Amino acid sequence: MTSTPSGAPGAAADSADLLPIATGARTRAALRTLIRPDRGRALLGVGVLVGATAVGLLVQPLLGRIVDIVADGRPADALTLPVVLLLAVAVVQGATTTYGLTQVARLGETVLARLREQFVERALNLPADRLERAGSGDLTARVTGDVARVAEAVRSALPEMARSVLAIVLTLGAMALLDVRFLLAALLAVPVQALTARWYVRRATTVYADQRVANGAQQQQLLETIGGAVTVRGHRLEEQHTEKSARASRRAVELTMRSVHLVLGFYARLHIAEYVGLAAVLVTGFFLVRDGSVSIGTATAAALYFHSLFGPVNAALVLLDEAQSAAAGLARLVGVTDLEEDAVRVPGQRSEPGAAVTADAVSHAYGPGRTVLHEVSLTLRAGEHVALVGTSGAGKSTLARIVAGVQQPTGGSVSVAAKEEAGPSVVLVTQEVHVFTGTLAEDLRLARPDATDADLRTALATVHALEWAEALPEGLATVVGEGGHRLDPARAQQLALARLVLADPPVAVLDEATAEAGSAGARTLERSAGAALAGRTALIVAHRLTQAVAADRVVVLEAGRVVESGTHDELRTAEGPYAALWRAWSGSRATTTARP
Repeated sequence: MTSTPSGAPGAAADSADLLPIATGARTRAALRTLIRPDRGRALLGVGVLVGATAVGLLVQPLLGRIVDIVADGRPADALTLPVVLLLAVAVVQGATTTYGLTQVARLGETVLARLREQFVERALNLPADRLERAGSGDLTARVTGDVARVAEAVRSALPEMARSVLAIVLTLGAMALLDVRFLLAALLAVPVQALTARWYVRRATTVYADQRVANGAQQQQLLETIGGAVTVRGHRLEEQHTEKSARASRRAVELTMRSVHLVLGFYARLHIAEYVGLAAVLVTGFFLVRDGSVSIGTATAAALYFHSLFGPVNAALVLLDEAQSAAAGLARLVGVTDLEEDAVRVPGQRSEPGAAVTADAVSHAYGPGRTVLHEVSLTLRAGEHVALVGTSGAGKSTLARIVAGVQQPTGGSVSVAAKEEAGPSVVLVTQEVHVFTGTLAEDLRLARPDATDADLRTALATVHALEWAEALPEGLATVVGEGGHRLDPARAQQLALARLVLADPPVAVLDEATAEAGSAGARTLERSAGAALAGRTALIVAHRLTQAVAADRVVVLEAGRVVESGTHDELRTAEGPYAALWRAWSGSRATTTARP
């Protein structure tokens, strides 16, 4: 396999070329675009919440009315109407608030689902080398931690924030209607709250963004250490990797504690604002009642209005905590969805008549000074099987991924004959096969969702896997993958080849697809691969030279350049690089066979 920048176990997580993070302006624009298809629901939800909040504001004047009735010594039956109205307000407010919050929550979930779909779609289409440069930890942190943080904000913070902002605005308006001096008194708390919010936001944005990056780096280091555990132990690098993991963890913990101290300071300043505002309203009420400007009930209503602001104001400001964290996560998700699309390969363009695949002067580099392919030109005729051989690091896997369309070249172009029917024109099968969680039938139908059970059995029979598949505890209904029935590497590879048969592409690329079987299962798996490739154009990165012997043509790569091309017999007698590879390979097999 061709080495990649992040391929070595224990590569420093902080040296990775992390995926981009969107700017605040771009994040807001992306959010507007996500909401646009559901503008009607957004307006409905906000409108209902405005009505619910307005109805709720009747509580304080009604309580003030009750205070005035009692203070004036009126009969008890005078309390009937205010009490009945209070009950009616409670019922109406409860029903409308529930409906409004439901609409806002549905809007949030819809937008979140749309964002997830865009993120997954874009992540799946990223060039392999771009993901390798970023490291799996960065992408994992975004698809888990960042998505979870945004989802949490959508489900809790968004509805609460909408309700709180409406309550604040309408309550302040209601205080002005009682007496504008009550509003002016209440506004004395605003400078303290504004300064608190500004103090917090300026610090929180950086802290939370750094925290998400640190968490990604921590995950990357852990993944690399665990994934390369055998190599780490083999080279006695346990202490070094433990220290790297500890350093990444300490950084994450340090930023977490900074965020905790930030929140504590935030709450302390909010309490000061509450006391300042409430004291101002009470003092104003005292003087206005003494002067006869307002009644005791009105002053009571004003104090209750301000007291009712404690919850919404604190909720809105406290939600800045979640909002900043969610905004940082959202910016990281939008950063991925905004990555420029790779150049799309146009099917059907051929540089040579009768060619199924044409690679024209293809070059590729994983970074400055890391060029792995140098203007490679290669043509695969329709139905031709071409074996790609060469020493490790020659660029075989990179060329295979470029031909398959999984990775875009940094120079040159690749064209593939178009498939007349629906479905992919090229399918890549590598040695790293994933068995998806679900039934065996569901795993196979990933390649062709409309496939019948008969189609699945035919595909399995083609790759000589039907016998063991039907012998599973529940046949095709057996759950495989994580937590299910375990398939050994050879059977997992046969499953991948069966998916290739179901997808039925005109061109197939096999990148050392039989390597995981080991010596014992190599012959069976090579027979399965041969059956799956029958009738297709194929580029085969040969793990064993027996695959080259069976191919129509052999192409030899050295240091990213084509140095030989011909049939097995032609190259074996040409005394070139392939002949040397053949002698070394056949000699090692003879030695192994001769051992007792």
